[in-house]
Amino acid sequence: MKVLHLWVTLLAVSSSLFSQEAISLDSYISENKKDIFSYDYKKNEEEGLILRDSWISPIILNYSYSKSNPFEQVQTNQAAAIKMDQAIFRGGGIFYSVKFANASKKYSDYSVDVAKRKMIKDTISILMQIKQTDLKIAKQELQIKNADINLELKKEQYLSGQLDSGFLDNAIIERNAAIAALYDIQTSQERLISSFQTLSDLDYNTAKIPHLELIDEEEFLKYNISLDMANIQVERDEHNKGVTRAKYLPVISVTAGYNWTKTDATVAVFGSPERDNYDYGIKATMPLDINTFRDIESAKVDYLKSELLAQDKEKELKALFEQVIQNIDNFEKKITLSLENMDIYTKLLMDTRELFKAGYKTQYDVETLENSVNISIKDSKILELDKQIELLNLYEMYVND
Repeated sequence: MKVLHLWVTLLAVSSSLFSQEAISLDSYISENKKDIFSYDYKKNEEEGLILRDSWISPIILNYSYSKSNPFEQVQTNQAAAIKMDQAIFRGGGIFYSVKFANASKKYSDYSVDVAKRKMIKDTISILMQIKQTDLKIAKQELQIKNADINLELKKEQYLSGQLDSGFLDNAIIERNAAIAALYDIQTSQERLISSFQTLSDLDYNTAKIPHLELIDEEEFLKYNISLDMANIQVERDEHNKGVTRAKYLPVISVTAGYNWTKTDATVAVFGSPERDNYDYGIKATMPLDINTFRDIESAKVDYLKSELLAQDKEKELKALFEQVIQNIDNFEKKITLSLENMDIYTKLLMDTRELFKAGYKTQYDVETLENSVNISIKDSKILELDKQIELLNLYEMYVND
């Protein structure tokens, strides 16, 4: 893998740095958004416990109260019962159901993690773009100044008869185009600010943007929540195979019950007006279903498919990492070009100032080059933010807690 020549810092030191950064980056989303995600985690916790303990059968309580007059005399009847039918062996189904529940809970948590990380990434990306538009506005204003200078020069040359009106018209068009471009940038910034305010409680004017370091591919894959989510799906489907197979194996259950009845009839037909009895035992059941093997095979197919999806996810992430590296490399080249332009303009500016003092150049020449130097500086800063925005594509999935 090609090493980035000016800027790359590998994760030998930055894994802990990035972990600390990740903690602070949560603060970019609003408290309301964080609370929503915390409720999602809480719901996953409760649903996970429900699924984990679903193999435990409920104890059934019954009670009834009635009045009747079968012999022209009102009598009351009460009855109560407690019933239990609890499976104690399901051919491994209890073990797999608990494993399946735990894996399902992890999968649900990863789903929330992915959504939360995407929101954090979007929020920070928007903030970085707002900061970029500040630079773009400043750059455009410098370009407008140069267009104004060019227009003034063209006016003087036109009035002195050195140029025809076509050159003056072009200078006016270029100036108007530069101003219109400024309006477009300002409009774009307003949209970004509106989006940021819906996601964050921070003031975009004072909010600091984080500095993200490049990580190496091995670390990116090792602590990747998207890949973890795909792998836990494999684990969940593997346990689901066991659960599905156990549905069609013999089940041994313990049964128990207690019954109580009471009547206030004047004459008890069967002796005592109040009676109770209990029962307990053990039973075995086994379903014979025509779809048994189809159901088991379907669960097996889901498992095999999830394995392939996990492999594809890893390939996809490797391709993403390489693309980010290439994009950052391209930004570095553009930054180098911008800095080279700045060096050229700076040297020209120094020479022009000397010529201006000697009377060979005008103040317009000096101001134009000063603006060009500052434009090159703004370009390099804009490109640096482009690199940070590009790195957010890795951060979105990388969590080293």
